[in-house]
Amino acid sequence: MKTYELMAPCHFGLESVTKKEIYELGYEISDVRDGRVSFIGDAEAIARANIFIRSAERILLKVGEFRAESYEELFQGTRALPLEEFIPEDGSFWVTKASSISSKLYSPRDIQSVMKKAMVRRLQSRYPRENFPEDGAPYPVRVFIMKDEVTAAIDTTGESLHKRGYRQ
Repeated sequence: MKTYELMAPCHFGLESVTKKEIYELGYEISDVRDGRVSFIGDAEAIARANIFIRSAERILLKVGEFRAESYEELFQGTRALPLEEFIPEDGSFWVTKASSISSKLYSPRDIQSVMKKAMVRRLQSRYPRENFPEDGAPYPVRVFIMKDEVTAAIDTTGESLHKRGYRQ
């Protein structure tokens, strides 16, 4: 059974609550940072976390990490990510959110644009086509850059978990 590193971003101060919920589901914590708890799990863990974790904002599947101090390094690092393992040929993919803290790359729009181009190039090397229809399932990508360390992850949640049942 293949395992993945999953991330549960949460509001600052709720890391211990989120960590406890993950432990109660039976998963191993790999890292705790401000506003984020990472854990190891399989495909079932993704579904279970999305159903049972109430303190996290969403569940993200970590695709990879790399260092980038320039947009060229961001492009090359993104292009090196194994996106074809997660995104099918007809998948709809885009960088839904980019955040940057204490990094040389600070413009969310530019980060999103460069990463989308790199993602297309990577998938073109796997799927021999010029254009992607993007009419399949959605695969929104979120990117966090902290001190020039880039973390890219696919959002598995959709609507935020902490808003479930709120003003439907």
